[in-house]
Amino acid sequence: MDMNSVLRKLVDELYPDQSLRRNPAVETAELLSFMVRVSGAARVVEIGTGNGSSAIWLADAVRATGGHLTSVDAADPTEAVVNLARAGLGNLVTFEVADGGEYLRRLPDESVDLLFLDAERTRYPDWWPEPRRVLRPGGILAVGNERPGAVTPITEDPQLEVVGSGLLLARRTP
Repeated sequence: MDMNSVLRKLVDELYPDQSLRRNPAVETAELLSFMVRVSGAARVVEIGTGNGSSAIWLADAVRATGGHLTSVDAADPTEAVVNLARAGLGNLVTFEVADGGEYLRRLPDESVDLLFLDAERTRYPDWWPEPRRVLRPGGILAVGNERPGAVTPITEDPQLEVVGSGLLLARRTP
């Protein structure tokens, strides 16, 4: 990955707490960063902020695309804000305190290039079809640590091409 050694060191510091936090695996974060870069995604939204580990990967990627990341969580993002500032990426991220579904309902149609769902998986079916609605045609939906049932609306949506296991990826068809 393009991630420089300073950022990589910071991210590595955040991962020893993996058992206590729900950070995506490093391989998942690398794949997300890669997807942002190859798709040229400029408008990226992450639902589920946590300590900001995935936001670091995504912000580093949107720096390369000239984009911006919005990270949304119902919890206070202070720890993530500190970690993004330590990474020198704070200017590329807007933090929103909101329920993921409520936030998605406020977004305009087709306004997101890449949407990463990494929140409480049992809520995803309640949010449907908002994730698809906010994706631009050709936009990417990434779902971390997919769970059967939680992703059924995604896998059964005829307007999405779906691949993946562990990290579910879907592209909104034109």
